[in-house]
Amino acid sequence: MQKLIAGLKLAFSSFAAYLLGGFDTMLQMLCIAMLVDFFCGVMVALVFRSSPKTEEGALSSKAALKGLIRKVCQLLLVMVITRLSITIGDQGFCRNTAIIFFTANECISILENMGLMGVKYPAWLQQGLELLLKKNDSK
Repeated sequence: MQKLIAGLKLAFSSFAAYLLGGFDTMLQMLCIAMLVDFFCGVMVALVFRSSPKTEEGALSSKAALKGLIRKVCQLLLVMVITRLSITIGDQGFCRNTAIIFFTANECISILENMGLMGVKYPAWLQQGLELLLKKNDSK
C-alpha cells in the first residue's frame, strides 16, 4: 500500500511539473518564495499577533486557507500560461514572465511580513522588487 501511495505521489508531482513546464530554477524560486511567504505570514499572526488579515491580528485558519488558495491559483495560472506559451511557440517567454511577476510579488509580501516582525532590510530591496513588478507588468 505504501508503494502505491508513493507511486501515486510521484506520478502526480511529475505530471504537475510537466504541466508547469518543468521544475526548473525559476519555478523552484517561486515555490520557495511561496513557502517562505506563507511561513512568515503564519509567524506574523501566531507569534507577533500583528497580521493585517484579521481584526485581532491573530492566526486565523480562514485567512491561512485563503492564502493557500491564492498560491494554488497562482500556480494554476502559471500552468495555463505555460500551456499557452507552448501553444504559441514563444520558447517560454510568457511562462517565465508570469513566474517572475509572481516571484517578485511573493518577495514583496515577504518583506512586508518581515517589516511587521520588526526585521530591518534595505529600502532599495523593496524598491527594486517593485520596479521589477512594474517593468514585468508593462510587458
